[in-house]
Amino acid sequence: MLIMRRWAVRHAGLLERTYAALAAVLRALWPLARAIGLERLQKPMARVERAIKGFLFDCTMCGRCALSVSGMSCPMNCPKGVRNGPCGGVRADGSCESSPGMRCVWVEGWRGSLRMSGRQLPLAPSPPAEWNLAGRSTWLEVIAAETPPARPAIDALPQPSGSRLDALMESGAFVVTAEFSPPDSADPADVLARVAPFRGSVDALNVTDASGANCHMSSLAVAVLLTQAGCEAVMQLSCRDRNRIAIQGDLLGAAALGVRNVLCLTGDHVTNGDQPGARHVGDLDSISLLATARTMRDAGRLLSGRRLAVAPRLFLGAADNPSAPPFDARIARLRRKVAAGAQFIQTQYCFDVGEFERYMRAACDEGLHERLRILIGVGPIGSARTARWLRARVPGVHIPEAIVKRLEQAADPREEGRRICIELIHQLREIPGIAGVHIMAPKQDHLVPSIVAESGVLAGRMPLFGARTACAAYA
Repeated sequence: MLIMRRWAVRHAGLLERTYAALAAVLRALWPLARAIGLERLQKPMARVERAIKGFLFDCTMCGRCALSVSGMSCPMNCPKGVRNGPCGGVRADGSCESSPGMRCVWVEGWRGSLRMSGRQLPLAPSPPAEWNLAGRSTWLEVIAAETPPARPAIDALPQPSGSRLDALMESGAFVVTAEFSPPDSADPADVLARVAPFRGSVDALNVTDASGANCHMSSLAVAVLLTQAGCEAVMQLSCRDRNRIAIQGDLLGAAALGVRNVLCLTGDHVTNGDQPGARHVGDLDSISLLATARTMRDAGRLLSGRRLAVAPRLFLGAADNPSAPPFDARIARLRRKVAAGAQFIQTQYCFDVGEFERYMRAACDEGLHERLRILIGVGPIGSARTARWLRARVPGVHIPEAIVKRLEQAADPREEGRRICIELIHQLREIPGIAGVHIMAPKQDHLVPSIVAESGVLAGRMPLFGARTACAAYA
């Protein structure tokens, strides 16, 4: 099967032309199909389609075929179910995050798309699979000239979010956000006790959602607690653990409880975490999640088309990984995230300034920096051993050997890691198009104030989560 899948990608242009010819033949058979009856034809047509597409593409008969928009590489072969890839977990050799021996379906799809008439993946987000149609023939839809039901058009401008972070970015200020890891606890005091290092240093805290596919207190609950404590929270929302019904409910609940900022993520595969036996949901991916949230906010509708009494007010963000291959597909996917509704981006760790300059140059050439705010991910590394672990185990994290050697030779590796982070911020801030930094310092939160102060990123202004912000935990 793998041999034929790769053959199909290499000959994507030929298969595109073959499919166009097949579609013309199938449409010509409409009178005959109508006389026989489409439902009577469903089973035999599905068997034929399954045999042909299964042989060529390892097709799973999802009922909403995306081959024409995925470079003839079936997205349903992706272990995470990503229909708008490639995700940020692609390894340096182009293999899959969760199945290292398997080449990423979307790396293949990107290459296949370059051989098709459009010469690129489409800008419009691919809709999620419709699981109630699984096993049905899509060729019968071609015969009947049927098209999938249209989703609500979103022509309106983004509705006001009410987000202080949104307003700050709109003002042109250089923004500082930081990552906040929820505790393994059911006590809200354990959340509030950990905000002290961030007060007076950051504009917002990004609350991770079961990071690394490991269970912690929910991102929604922590974001609400932080909001009530006077902090501007960014709630991460991962597609890994929820279907579209639960996701839409969480978006409504978050907005109702005052959370205005949402970072839309596909999520790490469950096999990365400490409960690999869990079921990976992946009903949506980050791009279809963005499109869903935007539909709810700007069209005032759920994915079903049902109208909302009150639409959620949300400031929508996404993540990006400039170091994950293939590079050209990264910029293409960033375009798709903007088209889906992303208003800001937080990137994976950046330790290679030259590599990020290339990424920002490509983004600026397409004007993407004018359509969304790009926050570059930075953070201190505590040791050379940690640097090597990150480089080897976290897809898309590229740490130059020069940095590893600095840590290895330092008398105090933690202090050296802090200095390196400050130096990187100074260098990165000079790159055109960057709107801020996102500091990731797991288990080193106490270093954030000195990193912010010595890097001068706040330029003397008071951050949104200021030292005088009212906080119930410290009243």
